[in-house]
Amino acid sequence: MIPRRKHNASSGSLPAPDDKTASNDYILNAGSEKCSGGWRAAVRRRLNRKTLHKRVPVTRWLPRYSTQDALGDLIAGVTVGLTVIPQSLAYSNIAGLPPQHGLYGSFLGCFVYIVLGGCRAVPAGPTAIASLLTWQVAGGVTEKAILLCMLSGLVELLMGVLGLGFLIDFVSGPVSSGFTSAVALMIATSQVKDLFAISMSGTTFLQQWISVFKNLHAAALWDPILGFVCIALLLSMRRIGMVKLGGDSPNARQRWVTRCCWMLGTCRNAVVVVASGALGFWFVSTHGAAPVRLMGSIPSGVPVPALPPVSYVRADNSTADFLEMISEMGSGIIVIPLIVLLEDIAICKVFSDGKTIDATQEMIAIGTSNIANSFMGAFPGGGSLARSVVSNGSGVRTPANGIYTGIMVILALQFFTQYFEFIPKAALAAVIISAIVFMVEYHVVKPMWRAKKLDLIPGIGTFVLCLTLPVEMGILTGVIVNIIFILYHAARPKFSVEMLKTERGVEYLMITPDRCLMFPSVDYVKKLVTKCAGASSCEAGSGPLPVVLECTHIYSADFTAAKSIQQLTADFHERRQPLYFYNVKPSVCSLFEAVAKPEHFVTFYEDEELDRLLAADERLQPRKTLPQGQV
Repeated sequence: MIPRRKHNASSGSLPAPDDKTASNDYILNAGSEKCSGGWRAAVRRRLNRKTLHKRVPVTRWLPRYSTQDALGDLIAGVTVGLTVIPQSLAYSNIAGLPPQHGLYGSFLGCFVYIVLGGCRAVPAGPTAIASLLTWQVAGGVTEKAILLCMLSGLVELLMGVLGLGFLIDFVSGPVSSGFTSAVALMIATSQVKDLFAISMSGTTFLQQWISVFKNLHAAALWDPILGFVCIALLLSMRRIGMVKLGGDSPNARQRWVTRCCWMLGTCRNAVVVVASGALGFWFVSTHGAAPVRLMGSIPSGVPVPALPPVSYVRADNSTADFLEMISEMGSGIIVIPLIVLLEDIAICKVFSDGKTIDATQEMIAIGTSNIANSFMGAFPGGGSLARSVVSNGSGVRTPANGIYTGIMVILALQFFTQYFEFIPKAALAAVIISAIVFMVEYHVVKPMWRAKKLDLIPGIGTFVLCLTLPVEMGILTGVIVNIIFILYHAARPKFSVEMLKTERGVEYLMITPDRCLMFPSVDYVKKLVTKCAGASSCEAGSGPLPVVLECTHIYSADFTAAKSIQQLTADFHERRQPLYFYNVKPSVCSLFEAVAKPEHFVTFYEDEELDRLLAADERLQPRKTLPQGQV
């Protein structure tokens, strides 16, 4: 016999019997008060200082902006700018677009995020994942990529306005890890063509590698040599940037050396790109041509704002209109915003300093940034983890650091694009490969195996499907598998079954479900309660055993659950076996009472009530009480 458990209405969230409708009355009264105030009062309640600070975050931190904040943001903004410029050129290559389009999306979005963004360490701009998805959706067509940027921003903004941030919650950790790892391998694979100076075709991972092996015989000599040397230098400088001299108590010289090493590691992309570009310039000016493939001419100057294109000319000289462009982009219009927001919110959580992240505001900020960038001829982007790490390590204080990052990009477009044409493509491929290899999240497999092996199914499934199918189909399939797991979990609640006794020594069976009753689980719950009640009565051998269904964890139910409870209570009443419901929430109680017969649906909230109910129940035969002290 399991020792009897004391149920006290005051120890949990147990309302008194007379207060069953108190919460519902409060809701109705509050709602009637709101309605009586009219729409003007509702507008006045929303248009206040708190709402302004929430929806325009710059108004919250700008009045307290100090000189120290300005210095920290200046250092962080310039440092991130040195990272953004070579990354943007490389990300354009991933998206299959001319290199200037990466720079076009790296300054205006930064300015917008200063006003609307809520995280200090998120410089908005192109990202590796968004670039790959853009290539898969737009197929290297500039007009489609720019329109995709506008549509992605509108979707993100609409999600923020409608409060649809919960959709991101359906992308679980295992699915996100599998997707990120697969995308990292695909991005690295997409750079093999520039690393070996060969042509490559295909849209999936397997197709691309088949194409690589077919064309590997045509690889150049100096491009892979330069590429692998750049990769070695980048990885070495990354390691140098992690050096910390002096341990916990370094002296002034050790701190200075550590800071220099950190700066070298942080600016490693710019160092390698500038050095390789200088090498390419020397070859062209001295020998008239370089032994490696160079980027080529890049238009100089800041682009003039223009509406995104709504048509383009196909390769067969036919014209695709707006609706045809949307049809060709398909589900990418929805998938890209979701992935960009997922990445951005994950970054915000890392650098939030323990503060709560307003996902709705991030959707509004990133969506508005993408809409603004589309007028500059950019492709979709968002928050980048690599840039955020650099920004945070540089001592960023507020989102105002984006001013300096944006200014550096504008200066590069205005004055330095003539030198970008000498940058070897192999060097940019090395920048991408050396950064993207650390995005493969192989380290999550071991703890996932130890914690819950079932989570490996959606994780590994998403990883494999993203490599074999189009990326958006892979992650959608992973999300669907995850939702199936959630539905199965909801349809099969767990139960605690205990044999207890009342104060007077009468035995009864306590059945406790661990979650709400919804339509997928009602048949399972009904069968299990009936089975446990029948088996316990047979073991007792002295008449029907009273059954108590503890409803502490049932916070909500639906009509299907109410109908199932009606059938369950009717079955128990027909075979003359008592069934009682303990600690039913007011909203659930009213739902059950609306369907079940009052004489069948019996509730109680105190142990003394159970003794009284059992004593008054005519269906019970005289039962043998347990000797005192026996449990």
